[in-house]
Amino acid sequence: MKRSISLRLSAMFAAVSLVVFTLTGAGLFLLMQHQLFNELRETLDTRARIAGLIVSHAPDVKKWAFVQEKLRDLSPSDSRMHYYVEGPDPRFRFGAPIVGKITGDVGPNHQLVRPAGCDYDMIVTSMMVPASGDRPEVKLVVASDCIRTESMLRRFGIALGVLIALSTIAVALLSRAVTRFGLAPLTRLSREAAQLSPSNRRQRLCDGELPEELHELATSFNGALERLDTAYERLESFNADVAHELRTPVSILIGQTQVALTRDRSVAQLQQTLQSNLEEFERLRVIVNDMLFLSRSDRGERATELTEVSLRGEVERMLEFLEMPLEEAQLNVQVHGDARAWVNTSLIGRAMSNLFVNAIQHSPPATVLKATIAPQDGFVEIAVSNPGEPLDPVVREHIFDRFYRIQEARSNSHENHGLGLSIVKAVAEMHGGTVFVRSANGVNTFGFSVAVRGGDTTGSAPVTPDVTRQGRAGLPLHVSS
Repeated sequence: MKRSISLRLSAMFAAVSLVVFTLTGAGLFLLMQHQLFNELRETLDTRARIAGLIVSHAPDVKKWAFVQEKLRDLSPSDSRMHYYVEGPDPRFRFGAPIVGKITGDVGPNHQLVRPAGCDYDMIVTSMMVPASGDRPEVKLVVASDCIRTESMLRRFGIALGVLIALSTIAVALLSRAVTRFGLAPLTRLSREAAQLSPSNRRQRLCDGELPEELHELATSFNGALERLDTAYERLESFNADVAHELRTPVSILIGQTQVALTRDRSVAQLQQTLQSNLEEFERLRVIVNDMLFLSRSDRGERATELTEVSLRGEVERMLEFLEMPLEEAQLNVQVHGDARAWVNTSLIGRAMSNLFVNAIQHSPPATVLKATIAPQDGFVEIAVSNPGEPLDPVVREHIFDRFYRIQEARSNSHENHGLGLSIVKAVAEMHGGTVFVRSANGVNTFGFSVAVRGGDTTGSAPVTPDVTRQGRAGLPLHVSS
């Protein structure tokens, strides 16, 4: 069952109002009750003092008849006031005692008594009148009924209850209108959100005139839409690039196979065709593997099986595998610095390999490449520098994008499908780092950083003498870039 926020807020406002009104009404009722009984008690005390003076001026039986007459005059016909004098001498008595149940106290020497057969209380006070002449000490009891006071309190309580009920209903109705008005921006946001569609991915919620609380919600929602749109664009671009990259080897395979089937060919010619097809299949395999790797990185996969190693040692180990490509390109490599970090050696080796292959492909012969390892505030930067033409800022901004090539048509385009630097970026992110590219003074530097993850972040490890490696003959090595 769906619950309305407006209805819930109205109900809560009404409940709070009911509690506040009830407490206020109870306070007013108690205050009025206290005030009325105070006035009643003061009136009773005044009448008791008057009656006490009358009794005290009757020292003998002759004057006691005058006292009885006065007390009868003080007792109204409606029996609202009651006087009773009790003493050891029967000649000095007056009235009848009040018989009933004591229901409470309303002050010192004042009690509430409920007479038998009555539905109202009487307030009773008593005083001792000292002996005088023939009259012994007597006890004077004065009582007054509370029927008017109790009736007034009853009517006041009923009026308060009715006012509290009506006020609570009024608050509920007004709060319903107020909450609807206050939640109008939220209703507008809901309508705008319902109008969002895949056909207009750039549409966003209007957050210009929203209250502070909803403004933050709309901003967060728009941010989520922006991230989804970016991810969708990347997915579209990725799919288009993949289709473009796979189309070429597939077209080559289809073309070569169709040509081979048009006429009879010798075993040698068929072997040559199969060899060419195998190269294209190998290229397809590399593309698919790289795409799967990047897909895992996009899902936020982090590097596992971390080992604390010397990154300089990993660079030197990678250079041993790249001796043949370095020798063919007539390039030398200098390694500077060292640091230790917790990394996945396989992933780091793949990223380093792609950086070196990128430098080899874009460096003129007989030049020197420089590999630099430098700690930077909890991270370690690994960079490869090579001489070359300055890179345009636009190129530097997209150089690590997937399938991005500076030159679409170049001599090695059949060997490079544009994922090498993207893989470097993915490896860096899986190790909590980032990538960077610098171009200055005729030198281009590509690199990435990794988090030390428990290694030495205060400085580099003991630096060994710079090593210059020169390519020499070795086994052929296939490296994807």
